[in-house]
Amino acid sequence: MGNSLLKLIRECLKPSSTHESQPQAPPGVSPGVSALVHDLLHFDVTSQVPEELGQHVVSSKKAQANWYKKLLEAWRDAKPPPRTPEEASRLVIQTLRGHKKADVEGLLAFYGLPGPQFLPEISKYEFQTLPVDPKAVADGDTITVYVDISSPRESGIVPREVHEAAIERDRARAAMNYKEADALQKIMVAAGYRVINLPNGEEILARKYRIRLRGIDAPEGAMPYGKEAKEELVKMVQGKTLKISVYGDDRYGRCVGDIYCNGVYVQEQMLRRGCAWHYAAYDQRPELAKWEAEARKAHRGLWATPNPEKPWDWRKERRNGT
Repeated sequence: MGNSLLKLIRECLKPSSTHESQPQAPPGVSPGVSALVHDLLHFDVTSQVPEELGQHVVSSKKAQANWYKKLLEAWRDAKPPPRTPEEASRLVIQTLRGHKKADVEGLLAFYGLPGPQFLPEISKYEFQTLPVDPKAVADGDTITVYVDISSPRESGIVPREVHEAAIERDRARAAMNYKEADALQKIMVAAGYRVINLPNGEEILARKYRIRLRGIDAPEGAMPYGKEAKEELVKMVQGKTLKISVYGDDRYGRCVGDIYCNGVYVQEQMLRRGCAWHYAAYDQRPELAKWEAEARKAHRGLWATPNPEKPWDWRKERRNGT
């Protein structure tokens, strides 16, 4: 048995002076997590699942035993093991992905753990960008950034041909063969990379990311206030390094993410300044709606005009040729 699981199980099984037969949660571990750990230990010894579980799920005892086997393995591998209800819920949901929704939700309810709809969304990955060129801001909700390939996440995923092209480009430039160097740069650009010249004269290889600001929709460039929205975003990010949390990709291949500039949440500022709508069709976070409502009430930015056209309606009309 993994040491992390065994340690948590031992903590959960410490006797109580009043209910010695029941597992007690140590400080920092909720009763639901404690009960789940206790049942995993019991299953590891007896191969038996809790009798009462059948009242909460629809699948057979055999299927339930398969869940506990998977959960036991996942808990052993978790470093550190879950201690909060949210952490335990995520482990259950991830481990039992592909199983019946009613079973997963029933298992969570049996242990008093939050269901998927109550869990805050977690980003897939994060990165720090190089200083942003103002020309990289396409509009008020889209920006192109570059990330140094020496960062931990990037270093292991650079294609071999890009590495080789970067080395050969350096050699070509040293030999003043600029035509070949330009051709090698095009190979890297086609793969989503390029050599960036830093202000101190240093050259580094960087990966390109197109970012769609999560949860907001700014006016398009040809719309009223489209130019102003873009300018506001440029003011916030130009020359700055950004922290970006990526949650997924959109249908255009852009990363959908939250952007932070010197600790300031960029989407919040765009909404508070009246530079964008809350894109409620794709993001239901209440704080975004609140920030938009504040700007509307104060008639800031695009809200200075009564009934401004929504960008998603504007795009739809143009797709339909109207």
